[in-house]
Amino acid sequence: MSNDKDFKVKNGIQPTVYHEGLGTVTSATEGYYLAGASYDSVSFSVSGQETAPQGVVLKTDGTKMYVVGQTGDDVNEYSLSTAWDVSTASYTTNFSVSSQDTTPSGLFFRTDGLKLYVSGRGSDGVYEYDLSIAWDISSASYLQTFSVASQETNPMGVFFKSDGTKMYVIGTASDAVNEYDLSTAWDISTASYSQNFSVVSQDTGATDVSFKSDGTKMYIVGGVSDNIYEYSLSTAWDVSTASYVQSTSVLSAGESPQGLFFKPDGTKAYVVGAVGTSIYQYSTVLYTNTLDLSTGSVFEVTPTSDIQVTLSNPAASGTVSGATLLLDGGVASAYAIAGASYDSVSFSISSYQTSPTSLFFKPDGTKMYTSGNAGDDVDEYTLSTAWDISTASHVQIFGVTSQDTYPAGVFFKPDGLRMYILGRTSSTAYQYTLSTAWDISTASYDSVSFSLSSQGGGKAGFFFKPDGTALFVSSYGTDLVYQYTLSTAWDLSTASYDSVSFSIASQDGVAFGITFKPDGTKMYITGSTNDSVYEYDISTAWDLSTASYNSVNFSVASEDLTPQGVFFKDDGTKMYMVGGTGDNIYQYSTGSEATITYPSIVEWPSGTAPTSPAIGETDVVTFNTRDGGSTYQGVLAIDGAK
Repeated sequence: MSNDKDFKVKNGIQPTVYHEGLGTVTSATEGYYLAGASYDSVSFSVSGQETAPQGVVLKTDGTKMYVVGQTGDDVNEYSLSTAWDVSTASYTTNFSVSSQDTTPSGLFFRTDGLKLYVSGRGSDGVYEYDLSIAWDISSASYLQTFSVASQETNPMGVFFKSDGTKMYVIGTASDAVNEYDLSTAWDISTASYSQNFSVVSQDTGATDVSFKSDGTKMYIVGGVSDNIYEYSLSTAWDVSTASYVQSTSVLSAGESPQGLFFKPDGTKAYVVGAVGTSIYQYSTVLYTNTLDLSTGSVFEVTPTSDIQVTLSNPAASGTVSGATLLLDGGVASAYAIAGASYDSVSFSISSYQTSPTSLFFKPDGTKMYTSGNAGDDVDEYTLSTAWDISTASHVQIFGVTSQDTYPAGVFFKPDGLRMYILGRTSSTAYQYTLSTAWDISTASYDSVSFSLSSQGGGKAGFFFKPDGTALFVSSYGTDLVYQYTLSTAWDLSTASYDSVSFSIASQDGVAFGITFKPDGTKMYITGSTNDSVYEYDISTAWDLSTASYNSVNFSVASEDLTPQGVFFKDDGTKMYMVGGTGDNIYQYSTGSEATITYPSIVEWPSGTAPTSPAIGETDVVTFNTRDGGSTYQGVLAIDGAK
């Protein structure tokens, strides 16, 4: 292996090249990782069926979801076209439990889907139902009730041990988890109270309880503090042995989270938001990269998510065993507008364009292009620091008045040898060839165009699929996005309308800019009615007929009241918006650095593990052990290589 990066030296002599045996790095995952829980920017509104949702359960294969609520006093069933992705849910049917309780609050299914349990505050009980068809609640029938009033007069959540021999009920009257033994598995008529565990020190409004699949962890939803709390059980499934570990906020789920459900492997969590009347999806997975010291002494890791670095197979105790880790700064999240933040970086284009409509960047971020109505032209800029618009300087213009007097969009083929203009006046897309890539002074009109007028409405933005075989056009007149196919890639003369469109009218009344995630699974639209960027999921990449709004948006009103074009950096960590009010381009962060953690057996001289390297930098970290791996000494040897 060879490494020839330049390093900022913290201690010692700066090496320029490593020549060592390259060791094996093994990647793995671990569920129920509450410390690193992160909102997926994925949610699903159940307001069409229930305005006071309380609990949620998903089928064991993730293809169905069930929500209980107090408005309809029923359990609502949904189908998920993509397993475990709640944004793909659609309502199927419901089952009323009002004959048993008018304020149902929690639910649970037996793993085979043939038993349903509902907890209710109306009669302070747990209700058992049989399903003649597994997971089909329309086949449910009431069987029996078990009262928990002696322990809890305001029962909320209910949960069962995986073999059905224990039941747990949590409530806001006692602020405790109550444990019951069932002498006959899954038969609540055989339940008897055993003991409880108070959670009042963490939250006085606990609304649901869940357990890790092996019973060694317990999780509580706190409706007062909007947290999930984690507890360790020294004896599995025995709440008397529980001890508080940590908490994480679920404010992404809006105020007053009610229900909680974990995917069986613990890699996803689903939270019911009472105020937002939605189900919110979180990732709760710990990604580990294990350095196998028996295979080499130098390792390189470039994380694509938050990870924990661990070590395995050191030399026997009494022999020194070491490793050198070249840790590249990676990206944990990208295209994340839910957590976007303004960089306080902008660039004025008012000297060149006072009515900007769109923007585009060269793939390496060293050039930027804008279109606009004031000059009826395309403007080219260079960026001395890639992707940093504060370093932009104007180069030249290219007029398009011979084709259209209101250019609403500009787009380039990835090699920079072809340019496309969206004409708002003529509702037409025009094609140009550049003899020198990315140099608009060498552009010439191909006498090739494609009319979009048959679809109606003023055209505001357009975007090409990366391979040039599809075109998407937004319309501020109809608030629709239209989909077209190019039978010959990048040749507008071969374009045809797919008779496929997607409405954003429920989000904004004036659609302007449009862009996509490179894999075609997400679409982003700017709207000037609410001055926001909206995010949409596309379950089948590049197929608008499968698009759906995922309830994620980001306001840019603090920067500009008429957002026009939008563009993302190639890795999704930056977003750029051109505004028609201030004639500025604004820069936002939409990605975060991967966080690197280490197990507690690694000891650091300062007592604190080093921070993660910045995106685009590399740290050199060394590890040594002489006790067979019981403990390691970790040192940040070199900080930051670019």
